[in-house]
Amino acid sequence: MTRQFWTAIEAGIAELVIENPPVNALDSVGWRTLSEEIDRLNADDTVRVIVIRAEGKGFCAGVDIKELQAHPARIVEVNAGNYETFRALHRGLKPAIAAVHGYVLGGGIGICGAVDIIVASEDATFGVPEVDRGALGAGAHLQRMFPLQKVRHMYFTGEPIDAAEAYRLGAVEKVVPKDRLRETALEIAAKIAAKSSTIVALAKEALNGVEEGDLERHYRWEQGFTAQAYLTAESQEARDAFVEKRGADFDRSKDK
Repeated sequence: MTRQFWTAIEAGIAELVIENPPVNALDSVGWRTLSEEIDRLNADDTVRVIVIRAEGKGFCAGVDIKELQAHPARIVEVNAGNYETFRALHRGLKPAIAAVHGYVLGGGIGICGAVDIIVASEDATFGVPEVDRGALGAGAHLQRMFPLQKVRHMYFTGEPIDAAEAYRLGAVEKVVPKDRLRETALEIAAKIAAKSSTIVALAKEALNGVEEGDLERHYRWEQGFTAQAYLTAESQEARDAFVEKRGADFDRSKDK
């Protein structure tokens, strides 16, 4: 199995790095093992803060559409891996920081919506192209980051927003040059790691408890519609068109 991420721990900071060329999209196994690694880090007494970042052209392009185009039934396992990854980041009592660059799409949005703090490079863009891929997803986590109408515009059009706009809307703590992204995230992590881990864990649990709504329940509701979408001919046509690098023909899909 090809390694899709790696982890290093130093001075109480766990650095979890996605590295799965060419676009850092994770397959069904990748998402499942990522969730298991985050759970492991949350259970590790030497870890006080988790920083999740990536190498390559962008942070994360979400799920491996080519896998799902070839094996549509794996949507169930992909959904489970996504759910568990986002749950581990959100419900785990170690503060989690996402340091993102380039494209942040689909599951990358889910990661950002699940963590506690986001730092972005100047070239970062945030988007949910799911509708154009015949799927749904990440709306619950996107709505944790941005206002409702902005979420719907992004969701329905598939148009991304840049780091400056994400900062203006309050989702991003800092926007920095790409060569300072890792350094900036680790600086924030070090400040948190210097605090009492017991009190910080209690603080995160308290803050989760006073949030409006239930992020995991909302995402689980959303995933039911993702599975329903995958049963349609239009969804298959959208995935075929993406893999074949052509425009989708939904009139043709009705004849299949």
